[in-house]
Amino acid sequence: MSKKKILIFDDETSILEVIFIVLNDLGYEVEVSETADDIIQKVSDFQPDVIIMDNWIPVIGGVEATKLLKAHPDYKSIPVIYITANNDIASLANEAKADDYVPKPFDLEDLEKKVLKWIHHKISS
Repeated sequence: MSKKKILIFDDETSILEVIFIVLNDLGYEVEVSETADDIIQKVSDFQPDVIIMDNWIPVIGGVEATKLLKAHPDYKSIPVIYITANNDIASLANEAKADDYVPKPFDLEDLEKKVLKWIHHKISS
């Protein structure tokens, strides 16, 4: 069975490193990006099973990047987990049409559970 792929968009390198290490150790193939302006190209190249999206990502921001993805016929079904330190994360995730969200600072176990949930959701749908 091939490794499940996770694409992470976040411009905070310390967060990227931690998430990368944790998910990689769990057996996922992980790719990271510090910008989201070419999200369609990156998703097309990597074909992820789940995307983790930061709200404050250069250049276009997480809401716009997620909207672009969800408007694309080939990629709209890829689950997006939104992460941000904003107090209104639920409304931001909803506006972006993200599938789920985890507030920053997040519990790594919580993030792992959400990733697993959406990996299984994608397999069964």
